[in-house]
Order: sequence, then structure tokens, then C-alpha cells
Amino acid sequence: SSFFYRMGGRNETKVMYFTLLGFHTTAELQLLLFSTLLLVYLLTVLENFLIILIIRSNHSLQKPMYFFLGNLSFLEIWYVSVIEPKMLVDVLSGAKHISFQGCMAQLYFFVTFVCTEYILLAVMAYDRFVAICKPLRYPLIMNHRVCAQLTAACWVCGLTTSSIKLSFIARLSYCHVDKINHYFCDISPLLNISCSDSSLAELVDFILALMVIMVPLCTVVASYICIMFTVLKIPSSQGRQKAFSTCSSHLTVVILFYSTTLFTYAHPKLMYTYRANKLVSVLYTVVVPLLNPLIYCLRNKEVRLAMRKTFSCRR
Repeated sequence: SSFFYRMGGRNETKVMYFTLLGFHTTAELQLLLFSTLLLVYLLTVLENFLIILIIRSNHSLQKPMYFFLGNLSFLEIWYVSVIEPKMLVDVLSGAKHISFQGCMAQLYFFVTFVCTEYILLAVMAYDRFVAICKPLRYPLIMNHRVCAQLTAACWVCGLTTSSIKLSFIARLSYCHVDKINHYFCDISPLLNISCSDSSLAELVDFILALMVIMVPLCTVVASYICIMFTVLKIPSSQGRQKAFSTCSSHLTVVILFYSTTLFTYAHPKLMYTYRANKLVSVLYTVVVPLLNPLIYCLRNKEVRLAMRKTFSCRR
């Protein structure tokens, strides 16, 4: 898994591949775990694909909120596809190897999608703020060009953040330890198994985490505080309920995603030491992406009506 070479008069070790220890299961449970994960992965991809299809095929959903929702579904298809297919192979495989380059590539794309989702959820919160607090100016502020620019900015921020993080993590030395007690290449295990000084990589990771997590989180909180005060001023209870119903699905998704990822990426090196680390990771890599489309379909009346219309027309 590694080879030695001389550099500057001293021996260095370069790891060629890592071993992902994954989940410890018995032979009897192995097939059950594989079947469950495969079903969850296929359902997640299908659900998000259906949301994209429904949004594109219904004129009533050609609004900024659903434009962002379509982008979120597109993002989550790639988000789960970076982790789950490899995890499925490893569940059945005896040798759970991943090359150093493959590990860095998996980390790069996964961090890109996580960071992009943080910012995209904040943009969706801002969209709800403008829709409810500034309804008359909403079509002018959230026009198609602005929506496209905001979405592009989310992806640029995600790609840039991931590139900076990876440039520091990939420089670390991984000596004789090539076993990762995880089911995918994440920041926390790579920082912990490194045999070189990782303090600079940790500092950069922490600063970027503050920017990518806390700034969007503050945007979400500020947006919903303003929304709450505006909704409370609406005289009729029916009006208040209608205004809040447009936010409930997004708010639920935000709480699920932020609560499961916040502690992991706010202090990744410390999180790796907890036994529950892998279980928490399962929540945001497997469970939350499965639930998000269901939340939008079950809690959003417009999406439910558009879904019925789409499938009734096709029949």
C-alpha cells in the first residue's frame, strides 16, 4: 500500500492506496446491508430525477423557488453518487481498497457538493425572504438572470473551497497507516491518519468551514427571523398559514442537513475519535438525501398537484 523514496537526504513514504474499513458486519447481514443501501441509493436518484422532471414539465412551477429546488435535486444526485456506489462495492468486496488518487478525487467532489449545498440552501432561504417580506418587488429582484447567477455562484464557491481544502490535505504525508476507519474518504479520517504536521491544513479547513457553514447559516437564520415577523403581522390565520406553508419544506430540509453536518465539519479531526462518527455520516450521506425529495413532495402543495398532473397526463 506504500513505497519508500529518498527526498532531501531522508526517507519518505508515499501511500499508494488506502483501505476503507467501512462497516463490520457478519456474512449473514452483508447481503441485507447491500440490498438496503442499493434500494436507498436507487430511490434517492429516482426521487430527485422525478422532481427535476416535474419542475421542467409543469408551467406552474416555473418560479425561482422551484428553479433552486431543481438545482438542489440535480446536486443531490451527484452528491450521493460520489459515495454510495463505492460503498456498495465495498460491502460485498473483501478488499476495500481505494487508490490515493481515487481517495483525493472522492474527497474533492464530495466536499464540493457539501459546500455547494450549504450555500444553495441559504440562497433558497433568501428567495423565501424576498417572496414573503418584499412580495411586490419579488419578480424584479429574483428574475431569471439573478437566479442563474446565484446558482452559478453556489457552484463556484463549492469548487473553490474544495480546491483549497484539497491542496492542503493532499500535501500531508501518510506513512505506515493506510487504514481508514470510515466508508469513504472524508476530511476527518485523512487528518487523523496523517503522520506529518496537519496544523496548517486544520487551520485552513476551520477558516473555510466558518465561511462556508456559518455565513450561509446566519443568512438562513436572519431570513427566517424576518419571515417570522412578517408572517405574524398578517391579520388572517389563513394568510399566515399560507405564507408559512411555502417555507416549511425548505426549513425542514435545512434543519436536517445543517444539524447532521454542522458538528462533523466544524471540527473534523475531533469528530473522527467518536464511535458514532460513521453513523452520523450515514445520516447526511444516505438518509437525508433520501428524505429531502419526500419532504418537498409531501409538505409542498404545488409540487403534489404538479406531480398528479404530470402522471395523469402521461397515463
